[in-house]
Amino acid sequence: MPVNIFKTVQQSYDRMGATYHRFRDNEKFRGELERFSTLLPPSGRVLDAGCGVGTPTSEFLVRRGFDVTGVDISQKMIDLARVNVPDATFYQQNLLDLDFPDSSFDGVICVYTLWHIPRSNHQAILQKFHRVLKSDGILVINTGTSESEGMSEFFGEPMLWSTNDPKDTLAVIQNLGFDVLFEGILKLGGERQYWVFAKKTSETFAE
Repeated sequence: MPVNIFKTVQQSYDRMGATYHRFRDNEKFRGELERFSTLLPPSGRVLDAGCGVGTPTSEFLVRRGFDVTGVDISQKMIDLARVNVPDATFYQQNLLDLDFPDSSFDGVICVYTLWHIPRSNHQAILQKFHRVLKSDGILVINTGTSESEGMSEFFGEPMLWSTNDPKDTLAVIQNLGFDVLFEGILKLGGERQYWVFAKKTSETFAE
């Protein structure tokens, strides 16, 4: 694994993100976006963590009337997101450095992102999601279906793929004080991923 894996992922998406997005199936998880939106309060504030170019997640939520903030490690993706979804707010930021105040958001959604972050950091990121969510806030994540970690070429660029065992991910979410609304493996667009929908029910969490 490269010494600075975060820089590697950032630079890879800076170089190929727009090309990747043109080939992406933006409809494959529309049902999950629909479900997320029904769990949120009207006009609620939502964090799209790992927003990419802003579509489909931020765009979908803005069209449903939510106040959307998106963050991504790639400045190129943020630049594209600002063009694609001008009614949302976007920042270039590593998820490990989330600096929003406590209880800022009614919902946090982090999809197609965690597996590009070393799995040793996933618990810390989930803790940050818990912190920035309001009481009864909704969390949605997806990740891989088994424990694995390695590099491969992705649209011509080096890319990290890193996931914990779903049982471990679920245990972290439950231990943080979330009520799990749904967890399981879904097959979307020919791909299998582990998804969790959860509600923040406790203000206590371990740092």
